[in-house]
Amino acid sequence: MVGLATTLAVPLCAQDLTPRAYVITPVGANAIVLTWSYFNGGVNFNGAVPITGATGSFSIPSFSYYHSFGLFGRSANATVSLPYGVGNFQGEVEQQHETVYRSGLVDLAARVSVNLIGGPALPLREFAKWRQKVLLGASVKIIAPTGQYDPTKIVNWGINRWAFEPELGYSERWGNWLLDAYAGAWFYTANPAYYDVPQPKPQTEEPIGSFESHISRNFGPGTWVSLDGNFWWGGVTSLNGIPNPITKQTSSRLGGTVAWRFSKHQSLKLSYSDGTYVRFGGNYHSVQAGWQYSWLGWPWKK
Repeated sequence: MVGLATTLAVPLCAQDLTPRAYVITPVGANAIVLTWSYFNGGVNFNGAVPITGATGSFSIPSFSYYHSFGLFGRSANATVSLPYGVGNFQGEVEQQHETVYRSGLVDLAARVSVNLIGGPALPLREFAKWRQKVLLGASVKIIAPTGQYDPTKIVNWGINRWAFEPELGYSERWGNWLLDAYAGAWFYTANPAYYDVPQPKPQTEEPIGSFESHISRNFGPGTWVSLDGNFWWGGVTSLNGIPNPITKQTSSRLGGTVAWRFSKHQSLKLSYSDGTYVRFGGNYHSVQAGWQYSWLGWPWKK
């Protein structure tokens, strides 16, 4: 049986809409980011399980830390995010109406990115004179199985497996306009104890390919707006070695983002996105608000 646990992880994986992910910063830049994300919508199981009318309304506050550094003369950075989920879910399970409340840790996420072309590692003084043209970068995102998970429950915040996304990113600037495009794929290890009645069974999932693009315009340092979109496909699941082709995902989202730097160290970011087509999995309206505090260097090195 394919339960809700897979779909709850989607907003943190293939559905991501992250403009300017490969734009570089000066070496030694740091930032802490507090983000609140709200999701409301339904889950399309496409007849794969005896669950109908599945809906969810949940929020995911998260804490992230960002640090940039030089790697073999190229600009690089690392980000770690720790999210927490709170929400309510309901649906018809075998003709009985069920509701459930969940509160707990969501799987920890980490990302390492390095510029390959167009973005050398620069200290602040040189970075201030540098002007972006074409950037090509690569990254790896990792989801660790640290979230709340119970194989006897159909709704979980964690996916009880490792997930990895290698990705290539392209960014080009024309004056105040910026174009971003990323292509990657999610790979999953096996979940050794996936929900099934009467005994949990091992579940595997095929890779999910993803493409993401953004067009944005600058209105000042750290202040910009963007139009965002993505598309992802794949992810057929197998339970106890038996694949279920109905679980193949072919979905996309569209949205927009506004960023505003209101002081030397602080900025705000607001975004909204919605599913344009969802063949299988979560189809959520998403609103996200984030506050960022950034600084350069370490206080003890002053």
